[in-house]
Amino acid sequence: MTSLRADAARNRALLLATARQAVASGDLSLQLNEMARRAGMGVGTAYRHFPTRRALLEALAEPAFAAVLDGAQTASLHDDPWTGVEILLRALLLQQLADPAFAEVIASPATDDAIPQTTAQRDEFTALAGTVLARARETGALRPGLTDEDLHHLVCGTAFALGLGSSPVARVDAYLRVLLDGVAGKAE
Repeated sequence: MTSLRADAARNRALLLATARQAVASGDLSLQLNEMARRAGMGVGTAYRHFPTRRALLEALAEPAFAAVLDGAQTASLHDDPWTGVEILLRALLLQQLADPAFAEVIASPATDDAIPQTTAQRDEFTALAGTVLARARETGALRPGLTDEDLHHLVCGTAFALGLGSSPVARVDAYLRVLLDGVAGKAE
């Protein structure tokens, strides 16, 4: 992103803070007109920063994407391929639970990306995850026949299922264990 004037940077930060409050209260609609009104600025200002709801959503998800990339990097460097899979899937699951904006972005296809940075982060995650999963496949730690896309869908589904409960974070370990048991190959 190019450098913004001080007032433009403040407006962008205010829009993001307003949108974060909306998401925290359970409102993922992120209607730009409403976000502008709540932030006390004109609609044109809001649209200059975020031309679509999707662009705003992706900007909100950026910190979670960065955290998932850190987890994927850690997973890719782990000596034990199966532990790498555990680290990867846990990082992806926890960020989906922590950030509904990220959960929506990561569950949708890359063709929906509105911001080039999102596509770059998605590509980096895909490459790191591919490395982790390939290592696990090579050692037989991962169930044969499961694609990277299958695992992605399973984690997104697990996050959705956890979100249906009253205390999803408290149940993460149990759900993750079931998921890992289900995707483990004969070596595990």
